[in-house]
Amino acid sequence: MVKKKKTKKQKMIEDTKGHSTRHKAKEWPLKNKEIMRVTLISDTHNKHKQITGDLPGGDLLVHSGDISSMGYEHEIREFCKWFNGVEGYTHKVFIAGNHDWGFQDNVEKVKEILDFYTGITYLQDSELVIKVGDEREVKIYGSPWQPWFHDWAFNLQKNGMTLAGKWEAIPEDTDILLTHGPAFGILDTVDGRRYDNLGCELLVERLERMNVKIHNVGHIHTGYGYVKKGDTHHFNSAVLDERYIYTQKPMTIDWNPDTNEVEFVL
Repeated sequence: MVKKKKTKKQKMIEDTKGHSTRHKAKEWPLKNKEIMRVTLISDTHNKHKQITGDLPGGDLLVHSGDISSMGYEHEIREFCKWFNGVEGYTHKVFIAGNHDWGFQDNVEKVKEILDFYTGITYLQDSELVIKVGDEREVKIYGSPWQPWFHDWAFNLQKNGMTLAGKWEAIPEDTDILLTHGPAFGILDTVDGRRYDNLGCELLVERLERMNVKIHNVGHIHTGYGYVKKGDTHHFNSAVLDERYIYTQKPMTIDWNPDTNEVEFVL
């Protein structure tokens, strides 16, 4: 269940409007060790430094891709340097997006960059297991693929077998799923075309057969917002709007992995 408070921030997330509200973090670190503080972001497109002041710190910072404009080596290096240097988070995890060509075409050089920055984790069809409290494990899985979109990076044939295989590879016990593109019908429309869903049909079918607790995406900038479908909390955390201006703030939540309760940090 979600604890909802009648605040400007909650209205912002439900309506995906009025994105100028700044976060005001509660006391950190949290006294309840069973609660995780998680910040969700995506689609910074080289403007990552603009959001630093809106990152309050916590257990986990996740980024769902499009860190760059074209995935040039210098862009990836600059992002990783910044991400590694963001203070106040125990774990920092990201995936690539369709703009991040280097992760697909310049793999060895990108691996060198990632190996240098030891405070961050890059996921590509892989998982990270982290600890909450003394015993609880949280499993995070990340994948950059999307249905074909103007022949950008990590594009696969829409509704094709290869794309289906990528989603079938997601482990059944995943708690937090990071994909670049949204699932069909969930935070996946653009202004003026609210009935034209751009998300992946195969992904939503896979999610319906799983018990993912948190799904974070980006890609469709005007899909920014939050919704709960079944037992899954869905976030589109693209921080740039359609004009690539930083108007959509990072989302920070206090999350109980056992009860799956979420409370937004204001």
